[in-house]
Amino acid sequence: MTPPSPSAPETTTGPCLAAARGDLSSAVERALRTDRPPAYTEASIRRADPWGEDLQLALYLLYELHYRGFERVDDDREWDPDLLRLRQESESLFLDALRATLTGGPRSVEDAFAPLLVEQVNPAGSVTHYLETEGELWQLREYAALRSLYHLKEADPHAWVIPRLTGRAKAAMVAVEYDEFGAGHPERIHARLFAELMTDLDLDPTYGHYLDHAPAPLLATVNLMSLFGLHRALRGALVGHFACVEVTSSPGSRRLAKAVRRCGAGPAAEHFYAEHVEADAVHEQVVRREVIGGLLADEPALEPDIAFGCAATVLLEDELGAHLHEAWASGRSALRSPLLPTEPRSRT
Repeated sequence: MTPPSPSAPETTTGPCLAAARGDLSSAVERALRTDRPPAYTEASIRRADPWGEDLQLALYLLYELHYRGFERVDDDREWDPDLLRLRQESESLFLDALRATLTGGPRSVEDAFAPLLVEQVNPAGSVTHYLETEGELWQLREYAALRSLYHLKEADPHAWVIPRLTGRAKAAMVAVEYDEFGAGHPERIHARLFAELMTDLDLDPTYGHYLDHAPAPLLATVNLMSLFGLHRALRGALVGHFACVEVTSSPGSRRLAKAVRRCGAGPAAEHFYAEHVEADAVHEQVVRREVIGGLLADEPALEPDIAFGCAATVLLEDELGAHLHEAWASGRSALRSPLLPTEPRSRT
């Protein structure tokens, strides 16, 4: 690897690096801290669990270089060939595991989305149903802390698909993203609304603050959209992911708005979810009819990829739900380390 120039720009606005959880994440963390190539072996790749803490954190750290980077890590590391090589090897394990698990899964848009269009009364394993009726404030705080790893960059991963679309699909995708980014009003950007929700819940709204707390099932849900977004070949899967999120968001947000109201979480917390009830009900129609419809009109061969993106999203959300339920049912934290009753503000 060619050493970076001494004058290479250093990131000062990104989050702090997280503590490693195994060989691969340790290789990434040390490489970023020392400005050296990652030191790992082929054996460590072969024995890595594609769903495990080590690989999922390694991927998250590598993907985050394409978002805001990390404090005291040179911005040039985003395109470091050694880090990109490790990312490719790690994400291949993840993608292969997803495809193997979903063998025999839906191949058409109709088969993938039909089950999502019928809302079940009280499905087993639904986190939002549980929080609506039984959840306690401490569980809402844990849920928000975990979801902050996506919601503080809400819609950013999906924006990568815009230059890969044309015509009808592109116009519709831009229209939806415009709303996600506040429709020209910075105070209405959804990521900012979520930061205000976190403040209401006595959480630290600093970007990336809860990375060390987040277990592998949560990291996988965020890594999935980064994986799809960073590969043009997976543009259909990203559209499927985005559509799945929009289809399920409105009813889920309605339940979460009731949950935060019942627990007295505060007006900003309730407003975030209330905003998504109406906005995402509209977005769902636009995404299904115009983004998916337009993409299939232009590239009908991408239909299995769209279905795969939807199915992979459901799979990982179900895994996260199972993790949360298992922990909460036993009265313990679902995080790698419990939250403080009131989180100190580390940085504004």
